[in-house]
Amino acid sequence: MSGYCDIAPGHPVHGPYHDTEYGFPVTDEAVLFERLCLEVFQAGLSWLIVLKKRPALFRAFDGFQVDVVAGYGSVEIERLMADTGIIRNRRKIEACIKNARQWQELRRQHGSIAAWLAAHHPRDKAAWVKLFKSHFAFMGGEVVGEFLMSIGILPGAHRADCPIQQKIASLKPAWLQG
Repeated sequence: MSGYCDIAPGHPVHGPYHDTEYGFPVTDEAVLFERLCLEVFQAGLSWLIVLKKRPALFRAFDGFQVDVVAGYGSVEIERLMADTGIIRNRRKIEACIKNARQWQELRRQHGSIAAWLAAHHPRDKAAWVKLFKSHFAFMGGEVVGEFLMSIGILPGAHRADCPIQQKIASLKPAWLQG
């Protein structure tokens, strides 16, 4: 993703995400779930739009607490559809709720989503996409690939000569261990 390393540093919105989050290893459930949801919301839109709406999405989805989102029903869906601060796409909203419920099941089976991810590592992007499509909604190659790059499972978040790449490498992300 060399283009991101060219445009993001110093950018008021992209810069902080590029410099402190994108590609860094993540195991925290709420952060993982937020990233998956953000990638779902990004489908067909620019990442800049998603990052600008991120604080509103965080509030609207109760901090991306999996167990809270998994309990959403028609009342919460209508609340979200009426929230002008977020990306109001019913299919994406419903996918995030369905994904929270599936997340709970995988957590029950594996102890955590981080453990589920680790149990399937290493694999190439195509195999990851197939796995995610079999468990989650609204999963395509870009959504899955970007999600896994953003959390340090797949390589490619930064150019080799990007200073952030060296910081990430020092944290020994999964893609360096596989």
